[in-house]
Amino acid sequence: MRRSTARRTRATLAVAVTLLVAGCSLMGTGRDSQAPTVTLVTHDSFVISDELRKRFQQESGYRLRILRKGDAGELTNELVLTKDAPIGDVAFGVDSTYLSRAVDNGVFASYRPEGAGHIPIEYGHGANDSPTPVDAGDVCVNIDLRWFEQHDLEPPAELADLAEPRYAGLFAVPDPATSSPGLAFLLNTVSTFGEQGWQNYWRELLDNDVRISSGWQQAYKQDFSGSSGGGSRPIVLSYASSPAAEVGRNGQPRTKALLDTCYRQIEYAGVIDGATNPKGARELMDFLLSWKFQRRMPEQMYVYPVLMGVELPESWQGVAPRPSDPTEMRPERVERDRAEWIRQWRSLTNR
Repeated sequence: MRRSTARRTRATLAVAVTLLVAGCSLMGTGRDSQAPTVTLVTHDSFVISDELRKRFQQESGYRLRILRKGDAGELTNELVLTKDAPIGDVAFGVDSTYLSRAVDNGVFASYRPEGAGHIPIEYGHGANDSPTPVDAGDVCVNIDLRWFEQHDLEPPAELADLAEPRYAGLFAVPDPATSSPGLAFLLNTVSTFGEQGWQNYWRELLDNDVRISSGWQQAYKQDFSGSSGGGSRPIVLSYASSPAAEVGRNGQPRTKALLDTCYRQIEYAGVIDGATNPKGARELMDFLLSWKFQRRMPEQMYVYPVLMGVELPESWQGVAPRPSDPTEMRPERVERDRAEWIRQWRSLTNR
């Protein structure tokens, strides 16, 4: 009799606990669904782990909504077109090739995140104003190490080498008119060879059978022999960090970034002027410039964090070091001359 009573008691307690837990879960869901929303407008490559997203939401009390708008150029265009009726609270991913357009059109409100004081001066504009640098994704020529070993050919070392006959038919590059890294490469050639020399350099690349694709995905994933696509070209335009994604089972990198060919590309984030939730936007900006978010950026988005003291993953140390002296160009000059350079490039390439 006592055993039967005990079993009924435990069963009753179990039901009570189940209902209590369910009730708490429902209440939690209700709170989350009713929490104020902060909207992040970004590019298609933005990644945040569920853990970090939940952490932001728990610490701030805001529910994070992510609105993706194509690549960096498409994102910038969308922000400019909607500046009188903003579609979000924070923008992440306007890069240094499009920065001046966004700033000159008044896309961003002034706000200095808590972490901005820990951004090195080398990242230039934005360290003390808005928008603020959040990462660097230096654009560099990459090579397929195995291909060059198998063909007993010395790899190129700098941009000028790519025009040499021995590298004919080996280089794949995305279109600068439709691709952010492609545009970075065009700017690199202008900066490296000058206003009078860059067009001659491109003529030499065309004579050397350079393959021009519509975007980075096609160039790297389809044309390049060193990636999963197994293309035929062992030289491609990509990023300094790309080799970190191409490490074999033996721990050795299959690809290498040529660090004397790099162009510095910085991504920015900022509070959107006229944001519906400016307080939540400032909370989100502080989070993006926090150590906890910055330290996860390399593994999540294959970019370099901007905060001092944030170390790269150990696996990156040998295969994807930061370029020490990348080429750069002032955003104001890029904004002033970008359209004309692209027009001239199209005339050269008949695209």
